[in-house]
Amino acid sequence: MALDLAIILPTLNERGNLGPLVERIEDALGAEGWEVLIVDDDSKDGTADEARGLARKDHRVRVIQRIGRRGLSSAAIEGFCATAAPYAAVMDADHQHDPALLPKMLASLKADEADICVASRFAEGASTKDWAEPEREKLSGMANAVARRITGVELTDPMSGYFMLSADTARGLVPRLSGIGFKILLDLLATSDAQMRVKEFPLNFAKRREGESKLDRAIAFDFLAGLYDKTLGRVIPTRFALFGTVGALGVVVHMAVLAALLIGLGEGFAFAQAIAVFTAMSFNFWLNNWLTYRDKRLKGWGAVLRGWAGFVATCAVGAFANFAVATLLEAQGLFWALAALAGILIGSVWNYALSSRFVWGRF
Repeated sequence: MALDLAIILPTLNERGNLGPLVERIEDALGAEGWEVLIVDDDSKDGTADEARGLARKDHRVRVIQRIGRRGLSSAAIEGFCATAAPYAAVMDADHQHDPALLPKMLASLKADEADICVASRFAEGASTKDWAEPEREKLSGMANAVARRITGVELTDPMSGYFMLSADTARGLVPRLSGIGFKILLDLLATSDAQMRVKEFPLNFAKRREGESKLDRAIAFDFLAGLYDKTLGRVIPTRFALFGTVGALGVVVHMAVLAALLIGLGEGFAFAQAIAVFTAMSFNFWLNNWLTYRDKRLKGWGAVLRGWAGFVATCAVGAFANFAVATLLEAQGLFWALAALAGILIGSVWNYALSSRFVWGRF
């Protein structure tokens, strides 16, 4: 039987979920005509090794283990580009998405009833009673309302992580996708020049079988980043805009520390500026790791400390320029706050360029 469908499973610490999920997919689709592409973000629990073990016994299972690349959206993109199947589905590996919908979605696409089929948590007949996360359910509802305005597509769950479309269509959009964050469906709908025909299938959204959710409270920030990328991302790169937003908060920290030392404690400007630069630098690293590079977030004390050291090192030249310019301008009579802001501006572009490559791009 010819290969019809690739099921792309972006994974992070899903070792125990894989075997049972492949069995459920086989129950839904039968023995042939499909493949599972497990795209693993170098999980620490051995998910990639478990996937390879399954692949040795089952030719329908394939594995991509990514080193230094993270995020659900980019994982889905790599899956689109790695399969020869004419249709591709994206779904979670945690058993919250029911594989029983796969044959219905595939049949709908083959019958040309839609360009993309979406499993919806909020369509008539769907259920989220087992979700047990009312805060996230409320957030999804608000995000859906905004997403509908951005995409121009009327559907109940544009933030769904479970959908299917033609692999050729997906690959055609890949060069213009942002690949940032977790909401790949929103990215696809907003990037398509022609409005996609969408058919929704009600989903009974289940509990996770095991493990912990890959999403956290930064999901709202991630959603806003996706909206920004689709509206203003061509003018100012999204990562740089996020980096700049964090930098703006760092300015507040910088100025607060500077004022406290300069005015409150009576320290000299050079000493106060140096301490303020170091404090703001550490604050910016923490917030960038949590938000700007959330899809590449450093975890564990070892990685975080190495990342912080790398951030400080790569920003050292920018910090030196910041310090030198600000000190020079203040010595020439410029008001201390304006001198500090001039130094911050000089160092910001350098800090972004090098930290993107040598901190989150390396560790």
